[in-house]
Amino acid sequence: MAEGRGHVLVVDDEPDIRSLVTEILGDEGYEVVAAAGAEAARDLRRVRRPDLILLDIWMPGTDGISLLREWSSGGGLDAPVIMMSGHGTIETAIEATRLGAYDFLEKPISLAKLILTVGRALEADRLARENLRLRRRTESGTDLVGTSTAMDELRDRAAGAAAHDAPILVTGESGTGKSRLARHVHTLSPRRAGPFVAVSVAGLTSPEELFGSERGSTIHYGPLERANAGTVFLEDIADMPSAMQASFAGALQNGSFLRSGGRDPVKVDARIIAASRRELSAAVAQGELHDDLYYLLNVVPIEVPPLREHAEDVPALVEWFIDEFATGENVPFRRCDVAAKNRLRNHRWPGNVRELRNVVQRLLILGQGPDIDVREVDASLGAVAGAGASSEDLDLPFKEARERFERAYLLHQFERPGSSMSEIASRIGIERSHLYRKLKQLGIDRRAAGGRFTT
Repeated sequence: MAEGRGHVLVVDDEPDIRSLVTEILGDEGYEVVAAAGAEAARDLRRVRRPDLILLDIWMPGTDGISLLREWSSGGGLDAPVIMMSGHGTIETAIEATRLGAYDFLEKPISLAKLILTVGRALEADRLARENLRLRRRTESGTDLVGTSTAMDELRDRAAGAAAHDAPILVTGESGTGKSRLARHVHTLSPRRAGPFVAVSVAGLTSPEELFGSERGSTIHYGPLERANAGTVFLEDIADMPSAMQASFAGALQNGSFLRSGGRDPVKVDARIIAASRRELSAAVAQGELHDDLYYLLNVVPIEVPPLREHAEDVPALVEWFIDEFATGENVPFRRCDVAAKNRLRNHRWPGNVRELRNVVQRLLILGQGPDIDVREVDASLGAVAGAGASSEDLDLPFKEARERFERAYLLHQFERPGSSMSEIASRIGIERSHLYRKLKQLGIDRRAAGGRFTT
């Protein structure tokens, strides 16, 4: 299905309409299934999630509006729905639109309009998913930026893996960019037009959160089905509950699974990329990860190197992040001078690329002036003399790490000659009274800190 145009469900009680629509869309390259009524439609939708539904309004028994209402309950429609009717009313049109219908087709159906509307609906759905993917991609980090040998090798490995559908196991320290790599593989693969669904395995508490569920006529599609014809990315795979590991291994072996409460097997049509920051062979030895699941996932292993092993890429990453924040988050653009970039390059980065991104964001938000200089970088890294902060701050409790940064930041502001308390408060964007309270809270003597302050 990765190469198909889409899976379409046609629901209409008129045999001629079903046959005509199925034939026309089939000739256009769509995979089409048809149902004569609500019950058959429920069964077909249960077997496989459609990419688009053509739904007649007037049918015996359960009508199309009632079926649309049933499918849209509990979080909205999971695929675009086009309503069909020979005698619709304004009231039914309003109700269908309120329930999320994409468009209407009047009977007798114009074949040209049918093809055009189906194509537009699927394209609109694709663009909505693409926008969401790009937004999440921006939130999660960058492309594979850098010209180092390590990054060249990583890109080559990703390109080779992307050409095939075999499962990928991505390892690397926290913050190295494992999710970035997974998205990069997806965009290079034949499944690039399909969805990319990321799942935090550590947050899973029940099987239905992975496999979906059936409660009567209500179907909840889990991430494995939502990633149909695309890629599912499983973060922190070793944190998956033991019972769920066995079910997931069975799904990979059989190519299908059962939803929670379901009766019919559901085909797995998604590329699997799993990731872990832990040494998985040790997790297997300790019984925390099932060995059969490990071997099923570890077909194409890829390790993402820590930033300290390709520190020459830091300047390029800094520029990338500056552009990202300036264009995507309306943060003022600032240049990073050579000395500042060199200081960033020589930092150990225990938090890897994620830590670097956070530091750049902090420098842009809290800094002043068009240029980022080395003293600002030192303050942001917690390296100002007397601040007592270091790269080990990442292992501190949040409150203590924040206080260390605030202390370093304010001490840096004290180093600017000829500033009054009012000028400093204005420069850093807080009330003067709040600045006094913050100094007292952090135990900073403003007179001893720089000796150049006036009230």
